[in-house]
Amino acid sequence: MRKRIVGPSNAEPSGQSEGWLNLDQIATVEVTSEHPSFPIESVFASSNGPGWRASQEGEQRIRIIFDEPVSVRRIQLRFNEAESERTQEFSLRWSPAIGGRYVEILRQRWNFSPTGSTTEFEDYTVQIEGVSVLELTIDPDVSGHNAFATLAEWRVG
Repeated sequence: MRKRIVGPSNAEPSGQSEGWLNLDQIATVEVTSEHPSFPIESVFASSNGPGWRASQEGEQRIRIIFDEPVSVRRIQLRFNEAESERTQEFSLRWSPAIGGRYVEILRQRWNFSPTGSTTEFEDYTVQIEGVSVLELTIDPDVSGHNAFATLAEWRVG
């Protein structure tokens, strides 16, 4: 997978039975920060890797930039937090052009608790044509406490 760490055609399925896009072959990913032990590539891998973690506290963005516009029918996200109690908010947006206007797909909050809810798994069915960019923005703690954004898995189909 190609990637860039930055500051503030139709895709072929990867061969998996559920028709996930092979992002390694058709896209570049941009992240606002990345901890060296938790690379962004692991969230797109089919095996359970370490997931991604920001190297800086606070809000973070991850963009998937497609080489050619694609149709998106399904999006899965998984977040894990077993150590601290916090309320996370994320938003998912798309754009038909690099540098173009974004359209929000959804915005959602989730309460993590080490003694209760430690995993958030979302599986969305969408009908979006001509997607050039998907952008995930994560505010790891809406109360303003110091927290690092994380993501365990992101699949696009």
